Amino acid sequence: MNFSDFTTPHGKRVNKEAFIHLVQVSRTDKKMSEEELDLLHKEGRKFGLTDPEIDELMHTHRSNHYMPPYSFDERFTHLYQIAQMILADEVIKESELKMIRKFAIEAGFSDKNIEKLIELLFRGIKNNESEEALLKEFRKKHLFKD
Repeated sequence: MNFSDFTTPHGKRVNKEAFIHLVQVSRTDKKMSEEELDLLHKEGRKFGLTDPEIDELMHTHRSNHYMPPYSFDERFTHLYQIAQMILADEVIKESELKMIRKFAIEAGFSDKNIEKLIELLFRGIKNNESEEALLKEFRKKHLFKD
């Protein structure tokens, strides 16, 4: 496969690295749970990938460098997806928390807001709140406060 971006059926472009980082999160405990694998396939199909293409990406691509998306909304979406992956097996490991914090820092979120952001994402996902509602809540409560 030779592409740098995925395009969702709704025309939203998603950087391939975003998907690769979801794979990284699923591997933090050295094994991928069935729930994590299912979520990776679900997210990959959203990008228009076939199951064999998803499997190939999961087994052949490794990335240690994080290039966050440019827009705030896309960076929030990426962290939302990472939080979903962490919660897929319903067990939050310290290594997963370190990884989401690292991605949040590299995405440019304020040190003062990172823990609040992670709590918001975990709570919202557990309560089946939409990504859009969580983004709106985060913007309202934390975006421009110091």
